[in-house]
Amino acid sequence: MADDLVSLVRKASRILIFTGAGVSTPSGIPDFRGPQGVWKRRQPVYFQEFQTSHEARVEYWDQKLEAYDAFREAEPNAVHDACVNLEQAGKVVAVVTQNIDGLHTKAGTSRGCLIEIHGTNTEVECLACGNRYEPDLYFKAFADTRIPPRCGCGGLVKTATISFGQNLREDDLSRAFAAAEEADLVISLGSTLSVHPAASIPLSAASRGVPYVIVNQGETDQDGQGAVTLRVEGDVMDTFPQVVAKALEKAGIGSGQSGVGPPSAAM
Repeated sequence: MADDLVSLVRKASRILIFTGAGVSTPSGIPDFRGPQGVWKRRQPVYFQEFQTSHEARVEYWDQKLEAYDAFREAEPNAVHDACVNLEQAGKVVAVVTQNIDGLHTKAGTSRGCLIEIHGTNTEVECLACGNRYEPDLYFKAFADTRIPPRCGCGGLVKTATISFGQNLREDDLSRAFAAAEEADLVISLGSTLSVHPAASIPLSAASRGVPYVIVNQGETDQDGQGAVTLRVEGDVMDTFPQVVAKALEKAGIGSGQSGVGPPSAAM
C-alpha cells in the first residue's frame, strides 16, 4: 500500500493535505477527543457560554492554561517536515489542518498554503475589535489573577480558535473548498474524519474523481466509502515521511531543496 501511495504522490502536482490530531500527538500535543482526551475529563465551553457567563470564561481559560505549556513547547515532527518538503517541491495546493497548535507554521508551511480550519492557539483574539495578540501575557495574567483577560478596548479575549458552537471562518472555508476544486490528489493524515464541516473538505475533492488516500491509526468515519482510493492503516509518523522521501527521490527532486513554491493558481 505504501508503494501505491508513493506512486500517487510522485504523479500528483496539486496535492490537498488534510491533517488531524494524529499528526500533532507525536509532538506532545494533548489529544482532546481520544479515549484519554481532555474532554473525557472536562466539558468543553461553548461559544455562547463564553460570551455570556463569567464562570464559563474562567473554565475556558483554565482548560487552555492546563495545556498551554504543552502547546508552547511542542516542536514540529517528521510529518510536518514532509508537508513542507512537498510544498517546496511545488506539489501542494493547500495544507488544511484541524489542529490548532501552529506546528505547520513552525515547520515552515507558508501562510498562503496553510488553512487552519479550526484556528490557532498561537494567538489570542478580541471578540470586539478583532485584534490579535501574542498569548503569553494573557495566560500569565489569568494564571496570576484567575480573572479572564480582556482586550485594551474592553472586549472579551479568547484564543484564536473555533470553539464549540462557533462558526468556522467563511474565508477559511472558501479557501479550503477552492483548494479541493484544484487538487489532483487528496491525502488525509491522522484524522478520524468525524468533525464537520471540516471532514467534508477531502470528500469534496474526491467527489470529482480525484484519488483520495486516508492514512490513520484506527477507524475513521469515511472508511469503506467508495470515494476512498487507498486506506493505509497505521501511524502517520511511520508512513508519510518515508512515502514523501521516496516519491520526491523517484521524481528526481531533493527533499526541501527545490525552492519551488506551490502553484500560483491554488487559491
